[in-house]
Amino acid sequence: MSIILDGSNLTVEKLVRIARFNEKVELHPDALQRIKKCRAMLEEKIQAREVMYGINTGIGEFSEIVLSDEQVKEFQRYLIYNHSAGIGEPAPIEYVRGAIAGRINVHAHGMSGCRPEITLTLVEMLNKGVTPVVCQKGSVGASGDLAPMSQVALLMLGEGEAFYNGERLPGKIALEKAGIDAPGLKARDGLSIINGSNLLTAMSAIHLYDINRWLKQSEIAAAMTLEALYANLKPYDSILHEVRGFKGAIRSARAIMKCIEGSDLQTGKLKMKVQDAYSMRSSPQVIGAAHDAVRWAKEQVEIELNGVGDNPVFVPETKQTLTGANFQGTPVSLPMDMIGAAVTMVCVLSERRLNRLLNPALSIGLPAFLTKGAGMFSGLMLSQYTADSLIAEQRILSVPASIQSIPAAADQEDFVSMGMNTAIKNAQILDNAYGILGIEFMAAAQALDFRNFTHGNGVEKAHRIIRKYIEHLHIDRPLYPDHTKMKEIVKSCEILEEVEKTVGSLE
Repeated sequence: MSIILDGSNLTVEKLVRIARFNEKVELHPDALQRIKKCRAMLEEKIQAREVMYGINTGIGEFSEIVLSDEQVKEFQRYLIYNHSAGIGEPAPIEYVRGAIAGRINVHAHGMSGCRPEITLTLVEMLNKGVTPVVCQKGSVGASGDLAPMSQVALLMLGEGEAFYNGERLPGKIALEKAGIDAPGLKARDGLSIINGSNLLTAMSAIHLYDINRWLKQSEIAAAMTLEALYANLKPYDSILHEVRGFKGAIRSARAIMKCIEGSDLQTGKLKMKVQDAYSMRSSPQVIGAAHDAVRWAKEQVEIELNGVGDNPVFVPETKQTLTGANFQGTPVSLPMDMIGAAVTMVCVLSERRLNRLLNPALSIGLPAFLTKGAGMFSGLMLSQYTADSLIAEQRILSVPASIQSIPAAADQEDFVSMGMNTAIKNAQILDNAYGILGIEFMAAAQALDFRNFTHGNGVEKAHRIIRKYIEHLHIDRPLYPDHTKMKEIVKSCEILEEVEKTVGSLE
C-alpha cells in the first residue's frame, strides 16, 4: 500500500516508513493538478517578463541582477552547480529519502512553480530506489538545505552520483539502470528542489521517531534498576502525577509501573526506604519532561513536513508571487536543540541510577561494583567510566546550534538557523545515548541476579533478553564487547518490542 503525498498528511511515522522501510509513495491526483496550474501561471509571468527572484534574477546578493531570456534558460543549471558545495561523507540513505519525500510534499501544495516532471521524477526515484549521494555537511539551514538538496537536483540533469541496488554510481548510470529519464531543469525547477529545510527536517523526524523508542527503553531500564534497589513505589503512582498535570510524567510513571507489575515490591514483603534518592523517585518527572519536549518538537516538525517551505511562493488563485523566508530552519532547529539537551538530561539520570547500583554505600546490600570478588575483581567499575565519557561528549554537543548564526552572502543572508548542525549533533547524542542506556541495562541485569525475589513481568522479560546476549559477570573479563553489544541491542529496540508484547504499549 503506497503512502499518498498530498501536502497535508505526512507524519513522522509515515516519513520513517518511506525513508527507512522503503514504502512506496504516490502523488495525489489533486496535487498534480495544483502543480500544473501553478506552473501555467508561472509560464505566463515569465512570458510577461515579470521580475521574480531566482527565476529571472540572480540569487542572494545578486538578487537585484535581472537575467536575459537566454540566461534564464541556463540559469538553473549553473545555480545547481554553484550550490552543490557540500563537503565530506554522504548522508545516510534514509535521511536523503526522507528529504525527497518532504520535498514532494512541499510541491504537492502547487505553490512552488516547478514543472510536474520534476516532482514526478522525485516520486520515481523514491519508488525505484535511486538515492542521490549527498554530502551531509554544508548547509546552514536557511535558504533551505541548499548544498545537500542541490546534489539531489543534479540528478534532474542526469549528473551527480546516486546509490542504486547497493552501488554508488554516476547519476546518469543509476537513472538509466532504474529506467528513469532525467527531466532537465528549466526556469524555477532547480530552486524549487533546494529552497527548503528538507534534509534537516527529515533527519529531525527520524531522530524523533528513534528518541521516542529510546525514551521508552529508558523507562524499562529505570524499572529494572528500581527493583534492584528495592525502590519505594509510591513515586510512580499515576495519581501523584495527575494532580500536578504534566502529560509526560503521567505517561512515564504508568510505563514504569507497567514494567514492575507483578513484582514482590508491590506486596510489602520487601523492606524499603520512606524516600529514595532523586535519581530514583524523579525518574517519571525527568523522563516525562523529555516526552513533553518530544511532543512539541514533533508537532513543529510535522507542521514543516506539511507546509510550504519555499521561496518564492506562488499563489495561483490571486496570481501573486510572494518572496519571503519560508526556507528558514529555525522553527525546527530550536525545538530540536531542546531535544538534544533532553536526551542528554535523561542519560545523566541513567548514569546516576547506575552509580547507585555500583556504589556499595548506596546499593542496599548489593556487592561493590556488582562483583562477588571485590579487590581481586573490579566488576562493572569501569563501565561507569565509559558512560561518563559519553555523557561529557553529549554535554558538549548539547550547546544549541540555533544561536550560532554566521552571516553569509555579503550579509544578504545575515541570520541563518544552523539547523543542519542541530540535526548532525542530535544523531551523535542519540548514538551515545544507546551506549549509556545499554550500560545501565547491563548493570541492572547483573544486580537483579543478586536479588532473590519475583520481579515485575516487564522487568523479567527485559532481563531475559539481556541474558540472551550478555553473560553474568562472575569474574572479570574485557567488557568492551559487552558494552558494544548492549548498545546494538538498545538501538535495535528488541528489549522494547519484547517487553511491550508482555505488558502492552508503553506509550
